[in-house]
Amino acid sequence: MRDRTRCVVTPEVDETGFKSLAPAVHRASTIVFDDAAAYATRGDRGPDGYSYGLYGTPTTRQLASKLAGLAGAARVLLVPSGQGANAIAALALVSAGEHVLIADNAYPAMRSLAVEDMARLGIAVEFYDPVSPDDLAARVRPETRLVWCESPGSSTMEVQDLPAIVAIAREAGALVGCDNTWATSLALKPHALGVDIVTEALTKYAAGHSDLLMGAISFADESLAAGVRDAMGRMGMGVSPDDAALVLRGMETMAVRFAHSAEGARRLVARMAGHPAVARVLWPPIEDSPGHDLWKRDFTGAAGVFGVILAEGASGRLDAALGALRTFAIGASWGGTRSLIAPMSVGRTRSVRPWPGEDLILRFSIGLEDIADLEADIDALLAALGAPARDGVPR
Repeated sequence: MRDRTRCVVTPEVDETGFKSLAPAVHRASTIVFDDAAAYATRGDRGPDGYSYGLYGTPTTRQLASKLAGLAGAARVLLVPSGQGANAIAALALVSAGEHVLIADNAYPAMRSLAVEDMARLGIAVEFYDPVSPDDLAARVRPETRLVWCESPGSSTMEVQDLPAIVAIAREAGALVGCDNTWATSLALKPHALGVDIVTEALTKYAAGHSDLLMGAISFADESLAAGVRDAMGRMGMGVSPDDAALVLRGMETMAVRFAHSAEGARRLVARMAGHPAVARVLWPPIEDSPGHDLWKRDFTGAAGVFGVILAEGASGRLDAALGALRTFAIGASWGGTRSLIAPMSVGRTRSVRPWPGEDLILRFSIGLEDIADLEADIDALLAALGAPARDGVPR
């Protein structure tokens, strides 16, 4: 072998006895075969075989397998973002002339996909009241193919009755999909409630460090996954093994971070409730939060993400009040190490169940900082929004 060739060809080494706790990062576009026959029959390897990097490497398969075990799914497919998971799951399974029902509290990008793209492709789209199975049942048609849920809604926190929705969809012969990004599979397992397709933004709690984008689609049935996997191949959609390795790393601390975030949320929610600048706090563990009883029935935990509706007149002081923050950062998303606050406009994204009151929710995501620093930030924010605390304790 000449020197130029030696530069190109990497020798194989004996890996006997090497066993690391860290997942290996397998990068590949081209995958080579032992002989011509193996190459000619590469399509026979099935969904767990290797044929080209786009369809997976051991690193991405390792992540998919871990997620499938956590979700109780037959198979998980990885896509470049959480909204990518929503879009691919819907578009790969619905055809022109069919009908889709989407919860009125769905992620705005999912709503836009329905109105702009599904409609353009000849798919009939309709929205339903997320907290009324009766409203859903009244809107089901013979051509309904998919009922889409988001429980709880990532801004409005409405918890949906997933078993009731599944029963309605089953009777109509429709599939049920659910965006489970808020709860993750740690706090809710929609497949166990009969949901066919579950999506999650791994960008958030799974990755956990606000430094990558990735989504997952999990399936209760292998045949559903096969059709979506084929569609992803036709669209040339895959994920980076390097990003998959970072998600695998993040997942090792995911349960601890998730629990810590929830405990921080519990303390801050209690601190904010009843303050003159706060009209209402939205978080499923609170008794007056929408769908609290359903949360108690179906969920095993809560994310550290909650919403705050300000008292009348307080929103006019919000911009200045946000300037009082020292530990919270202003930004979208959640599930990372940093605590975030994001003013969300929700009224204009509702068409079935109008949002009552002021069109503004402050969404909080609790990270890993010392709770005393977060409490100091909350006190400063509340003081700037309205009546100051008495004796250092918000009332």
